[in-house]
Amino acid sequence: MARTTLLLQYTQRRFSHSSARGFSFFLLPSTLALVTSLLILFYVFTTSSLFSHHHHHPTHRLRVQSPPLDLRSQANFTSPPANQSVSSPLRVVREAGIASQRHGNGQLASDGSHANNTDVFHDRDEFLEDYKQMNRSFRIYIYPHRRDDPFRNVLAPVDFEPGGNYASESYFKKVLLKSHFITKDPLRADLFYMPFSIARLRHDQRVGVGGIQDFIKDYIYNISHEYPYWNRTGGADHFYAACHSVGRSAMNKVDMVRWNAIQVVCSSSYFISGYIAHKDASLPQIWPRHGDPPNLTSLKRKKLAFFAGGVNSPVREKLLQAWSNDTEIFAHHGRLKTPYADELLGSKFCLHVKGYEVNTARIADSLYYGCIPVIIANHYDLPFTDVLNWKTFSIVVATLDIPLLKRILKEVEQEQFLTLQENVMKVRRHFQWHLSPVDYDAFYMVMYELWLRRSSVRIPF
Repeated sequence: MARTTLLLQYTQRRFSHSSARGFSFFLLPSTLALVTSLLILFYVFTTSSLFSHHHHHPTHRLRVQSPPLDLRSQANFTSPPANQSVSSPLRVVREAGIASQRHGNGQLASDGSHANNTDVFHDRDEFLEDYKQMNRSFRIYIYPHRRDDPFRNVLAPVDFEPGGNYASESYFKKVLLKSHFITKDPLRADLFYMPFSIARLRHDQRVGVGGIQDFIKDYIYNISHEYPYWNRTGGADHFYAACHSVGRSAMNKVDMVRWNAIQVVCSSSYFISGYIAHKDASLPQIWPRHGDPPNLTSLKRKKLAFFAGGVNSPVREKLLQAWSNDTEIFAHHGRLKTPYADELLGSKFCLHVKGYEVNTARIADSLYYGCIPVIIANHYDLPFTDVLNWKTFSIVVATLDIPLLKRILKEVEQEQFLTLQENVMKVRRHFQWHLSPVDYDAFYMVMYELWLRRSSVRIPF
């Protein structure tokens, strides 16, 4: 009996010790996993803006200087007097990727902190020097076509002055072919232009929207077999221009165009996988107008904000639900009872709201009529964002902040409004097309964006 008792005690001791070891073996990795998870959650919570309270939107003040600026003379590229500065709001946008912010943090001060970039340019001196060099040396080779080519209407420039919502594509081609940037010697070319027109293909009964992808596929096959230039870089030094949204899917059967070539397109959303912001460039969508409206600065703009357009996106639906009945923000859909131009001239802020695509002609409309653009289009790679500091002449609002739109705009004080409007007047020349290009107009700005994207690698063949 004693022997049985001792054996039982021994067995119980061994079992308890092994259970403790097993429990410890299980507890250790579980504890480590728990601690690691808590650390990850703490890091995400402290570094991400996703957990910020939706009803708290801090506003930072940005000092904006307003020097006179005339790009036609280098002498005017001087530092502004220190006493010509006023405050201007800079919204902190909680949602990543609202608009292209590649230069959004300004330059570093001597002490290592961020210094506010208060000019409409990120670096106007650098821009001016590059611009001169571009005009001297930048050369583009255009793939030729026969006079009797059955698709000459697609490859040649239009024989009339472009107009309408998608005129930018036609304007660019028409002006480029007459410019000094063209070379007939491909050995001198920095870039190669593929001159097919997406807008013309769309209306060509032989092709239509459904046949554009096959047309582009055949076009790339032909130039890659007839010429050596595409194959030496895989198309990396080639580009095309398109403004209609159909161009977004036109390259679906030729991946090398989407991933390698430079796409100069109006539908420049970097949320879409086929658009790469540092490789591709945003073509401004501009409804062509001639001349400047008189006495813009003396106009009394009584309306806080204005929008008119079709309801073709959830963003616009949200805008109309929030503000269609407001007495200060005029959000319309359908036909206006008053001229569109009068509404723009009578409003302080003009809303660019994402529709089917991120782009519309409303930004250029706003600038033309001296109205400060308010951009409500997440992931929009804004035109000329490599050059222009959009924070100095526009306001970017996240779609999540549409219910707070009035509060955001009313936070803009009168001095700040005047500064933003003054900068609008400075930059609007960059958003105008001319059949005979004018320095720093839309054509030259697109050329500068291409200049920045030219390859420095020259492969002999």
